[in-house]
Amino acid sequence: MDIRPIHTEADYKATLKEISALMESDPDLGTPEGDRLDILTTLVQAYEAKHVPITAPDPVEAIKFRMDQSGLSVKDLEPIIGKSNRVYEVLSRKRPLTLAMIRRLHKSLGIPAEVLIAETGAG
Repeated sequence: MDIRPIHTEADYKATLKEISALMESDPDLGTPEGDRLDILTTLVQAYEAKHVPITAPDPVEAIKFRMDQSGLSVKDLEPIIGKSNRVYEVLSRKRPLTLAMIRRLHKSLGIPAEVLIAETGAG
């Protein structure tokens, strides 16, 4: 089967390419190809856990994502953030989130407070 650990970025890319090819052939579980896909996927997950940092999302992007995910409109955010003009200012990064807004967003929408207090990126 000749499977080796992933040590370098080149190994990582080559393994991803092989996984992609195996996935296209859609091997059955328990077959040599299916087992190879399973093992290579596990190796990639282990490599990514060590070498690919996961950064926290931008606060405004987190709000927009939750709005999209929950089918919310600007009007729905008014009780949480304020009048519609204030909601638009926050979503366009012209107004920062206040502590009160952060608390209400966290409580009402379930967005982690640590995400909401992070620095806002440039749109």
